[in-house]
Amino acid sequence: MTNAPIVLTLDCDMWSNDPQTLRRMLCYFSGPTAYSSLGYIQFPQMFRGLDKDDIYGCEHKFLFQVNPMGFDGILGPNYVGTGCFFNRRAFFGGPSSSSYIQPEISELNPYHIVRSSINSEIALASAYNVASCNYEEGTLWGQKLGFRYGSVVEDYYTGYRLQCEGWRSIFCSPERPAFMGDAPTTLIVCLSQSKRWMIGLLEVLFSKRSPIIYGVQHMGLMGLGYSHYAFWPTWSIPLTIYAFVPQLSLLHGVPIFPTAKDPSFLLYIFLFLGAYLHNLLLFVSEKGAIKRWWNSQRIWMITGVSSFLFASFEFCLKSLGMGMSGFSLTSKVQDEESNKRYEQGMFEFGVSSPMFVPVTMAAIINLLAVTLGPVTMVSRGGNVEELFMQLLLCVFITINCWPVYEAMVLRTDKGRMPPKITVVSTCLVLALCLISGIFIVQP
Repeated sequence: MTNAPIVLTLDCDMWSNDPQTLRRMLCYFSGPTAYSSLGYIQFPQMFRGLDKDDIYGCEHKFLFQVNPMGFDGILGPNYVGTGCFFNRRAFFGGPSSSSYIQPEISELNPYHIVRSSINSEIALASAYNVASCNYEEGTLWGQKLGFRYGSVVEDYYTGYRLQCEGWRSIFCSPERPAFMGDAPTTLIVCLSQSKRWMIGLLEVLFSKRSPIIYGVQHMGLMGLGYSHYAFWPTWSIPLTIYAFVPQLSLLHGVPIFPTAKDPSFLLYIFLFLGAYLHNLLLFVSEKGAIKRWWNSQRIWMITGVSSFLFASFEFCLKSLGMGMSGFSLTSKVQDEESNKRYEQGMFEFGVSSPMFVPVTMAAIINLLAVTLGPVTMVSRGGNVEELFMQLLLCVFITINCWPVYEAMVLRTDKGRMPPKITVVSTCLVLALCLISGIFIVQP
């Protein structure tokens, strides 16, 4: 809709929060240190209306603030879909003159100047043509020109393709947020949004331009950075395993970790504490509160056994031609009661979503392991060292699952866990315990 040399992209629920943003942007594009390969300037995505502890981790501090700072030291941050100023020339091939791609429609040329009045019939006809999107048919638009299609995470894919072509980007994070937006305030909306992102990342990962191969070939180290995101959905595998297998083994009295007296036990503890402390330090270094960090790591585990897992299954079905994933907008609409519960820091379940089933199952089986695990230890002659690490893991997960227990048993409001989900999850856990007894062999 514009022939301007610089294009701003914003989500429909975001707005400008700083009148100095345009000046900062122009300093990068036209200042004395500007370089010709600058494709876009990305500002961090910031949100208003988050509850004080951000129970759903919607701030996404690592995605929108920490990681882009690291990428900025290589080729620049990835495009996150909003709060971004593009050099219009970046949509038409690589930065070198030899890699420039001439669009099929001359009016789309980045150097085309509209000399007629905006109210003229010619200008209005062109505007209607662009608005209809018919101009894309039979052209390279979406493939080699403009925003790139082929994934529901078109922002990630577009930034990735642009940087593969040789464009660089800059991360600009002023103290006053340049743009602000609304964040989801219910758990099901957060999980649905996360599932859509994960499906899109899998689409890129298993495409012919996979970051782990194509990206590394064209960008080197930066390709690994994009691969880090592309492999996110695969976290569902280890998270699901750690949520169920050690617990089932504990209930059957079968040790799977080193004993507390084994020297390798210290290695497990070191890796666990080291990873969490490193994550905490990075979070706090970007002015994050410890309580928000705790909620962030908890929601990461919740999404790992729900939206990540469902996204992986849905992508597999789609790849086999058995299902289709469409693009769905993230609803930010909320009623007064759910908004009040959100401000009080209460998880909003309320709806009978299948994605709540594995979360509830993990909560139940870990609680069973914590309560019945010591009984198993005593029945095995009081050998605590063999099963100590499994019990420790179960205690940690049980603490994280407190909002689920609260929603299942203690709450009576509309945001509580639907009884249907609780009953189904309980039955599945009992079945899992019985079936696991067949495969888990006593030492």
